[in-house]
Amino acid sequence: MKQLLFAIIAVMISATAFGKDPKTSEKANNGSKDRVEILYFHGKQRCPTCMSIEKNTQEVMKAYYSDKIKKGEVVFTVIDISNKANEKIADRYEVTWSSLFVNKWKGGKESKNNMTEFAFAYSRNSPDTFKNGLKKKINELLK
Repeated sequence: MKQLLFAIIAVMISATAFGKDPKTSEKANNGSKDRVEILYFHGKQRCPTCMSIEKNTQEVMKAYYSDKIKKGEVVFTVIDISNKANEKIADRYEVTWSSLFVNKWKGGKESKNNMTEFAFAYSRNSPDTFKNGLKKKINELLK
């Protein structure tokens, strides 16, 4: 019984000591596989532009990256920041409202690309410009 208790405490301490929630870490970093990761953050209340960012991003993923998604080379995740379970990842990206990140993971290291301003400028009123810009960024990071 003491050994089991010790093991449980050791796991909890190691998870806390490194500042990572094991579930969040696994989702946020998908192991150490090289990939491009698209993260769309949103809150409970969403405006038409926020909804267009998710819709247009999903359309780009489906039209151009289905095979790469299946292979794990591209990962698209929608994250509701009003959900308490997503608090740590929202804090990690310093997100407090709808945001779009297109990041490259190489060798376990992340290069963040905050495309929120671009997304809000074009997604709703110029969806083709948004889709082409998103696709251009993803292709650039896949190289």
